[in-house]
Amino acid sequence: MKKTTFYVAPIVFSFLWLFKKHNTFDPISLKGPYFLQFYLILLTGIYASILVSKFFNKDCANVEFYFLISILFLVIIKFIRGMYLGKPVGYLVMILIVEIVVLMFFKPYCIKNNKNDL
Repeated sequence: MKKTTFYVAPIVFSFLWLFKKHNTFDPISLKGPYFLQFYLILLTGIYASILVSKFFNKDCANVEFYFLISILFLVIIKFIRGMYLGKPVGYLVMILIVEIVVLMFFKPYCIKNNKNDL
């Protein structure tokens, strides 16, 4: 339960920022720069919580990976919506590439740590 609340805090903070700035809880409906602000707040918080957990030598939890995958799905949905509406999606493509690279490096590290525990 502690691990989950530790990773939910950046998500709650980013959605509170979203509601305070734009009076909505729907990040998909945001326009380009506003969505990027929301997304960067969300990513910064999640990556900071992962780095803090690594700094304190916490075990790699599957919760971290699931949160990263859910954030990736959010960008994929926004990317598909932007392509459908004919909007420029260059920044989203760069963010998708970076996040996929991070996930590729992150998941083998998790698997290696979980195998050592067995």
